[in-house]
Amino acid sequence: MNNVVPLRARRSAVPAETTNLPVTPRRATYTVEEVAVILGLGRSSAYGMVRRGEIPAKRMGGRWLIPRQRFHAWLDGELAP
Repeated sequence: MNNVVPLRARRSAVPAETTNLPVTPRRATYTVEEVAVILGLGRSSAYGMVRRGEIPAKRMGGRWLIPRQRFHAWLDGELAP
């Protein structure tokens, strides 16, 4: 038992300087996975709809983001994708 490593508390993953930032109650965007759950679709079906432009979305970096307000307007029939 010479190779036992003592356990130490892990450091917080959040840097100390960010802990005093104001808390935002809701994010401004959904992920494709979240939209799939809201619509009751499979993940691949939701991604297909996003790629075809049927669901309003923006490509940012390597991710698709769906603006929350545009999505709900589209869902309510107030906005074309």
